[in-house]
Amino acid sequence: METDLRTLARVKEWYGPHSSTAAEWPVDALILAKGTTTISVVLPARDEESTVGDIVRVIRRDLVERAPLVDEILVVDSNSTDATAERAREAGARVVAQNAVLSHLPPLTGKGEALWKGLAATTGDIVVYIDADLRSFGAHYVSGLVGPLLTNADIHFVKATYERPYVGADGAVQPGGGGRVTELVARPLINLFWPELAGIAQPLGGEYAGRRSVLEAVPFVTEYGVEFGLLVDLLELVGLDAMAQVDLGYRTHTHQSMTALGRMAGQIMLTAWSRLQRQGRVSETPARTMLQFGLEGGADVVDLAVAERPPLASLVFEEDVA
Repeated sequence: METDLRTLARVKEWYGPHSSTAAEWPVDALILAKGTTTISVVLPARDEESTVGDIVRVIRRDLVERAPLVDEILVVDSNSTDATAERAREAGARVVAQNAVLSHLPPLTGKGEALWKGLAATTGDIVVYIDADLRSFGAHYVSGLVGPLLTNADIHFVKATYERPYVGADGAVQPGGGGRVTELVARPLINLFWPELAGIAQPLGGEYAGRRSVLEAVPFVTEYGVEFGLLVDLLELVGLDAMAQVDLGYRTHTHQSMTALGRMAGQIMLTAWSRLQRQGRVSETPARTMLQFGLEGGADVVDLAVAERPPLASLVFEEDVA
């Protein structure tokens, strides 16, 4: 109990000085603070033709043309079967096919793979990740995330927080109902094993920014455990005081099915387990499959195994990265 109270006090001590809102980081002030620092925005996208173009268009209009804050907008097309690449390119992004980046490596699948390839294919000193399925995007998503990094040399990683409603198929909005896997899986795991991170309000959110030197020093889980793995690995690498979070206000996006969320939860649990193994806190290797039951009463065995890309800085580059 005494240890729990000390950890809680530590989180409270961190929360105030390391939490802010996007409104606290006006673009004009950030341009003055930017100096020679370069900023890349990366959007991992798979079959997001309905949203990716609008997001790219806002970034280019508000943060490239009207105010020179962003130097590079990259969309990583993660094997889309729709017009994602075309919509992104028309809106002004540079688009790379996921498997074309570091093509000498065996291709892997998943969101984390797209994020890692995006890091490899960009050059910015600061890299900002934005999910491509957002329906509530504003330029403040980017400016808010880079604010602490441009103004405080001791901050190396910034995570977004926001209100995440659940929007049902009938259009009904349930405030605070989004982030189901966060509440049911990620937050309990964090509080149990890495309580220093308990003040991170949206540990699985897809909007965050970091210094390239730090992001290149940690591995990327290739599936949906990527955000969880990054938090735990960065905590070990740079410490809690080098992290911050910024409230971006409101976030709506495409919701996944309960079956898909079950697979996501399993991948996050395996990611957490792998970190516990590396830290010598567990020794056994868990099963990597899960039996899922469908609405019709059938059952499927689902493979939950997650691969992992090594820290980008550890690679010897044999060719240009697309």
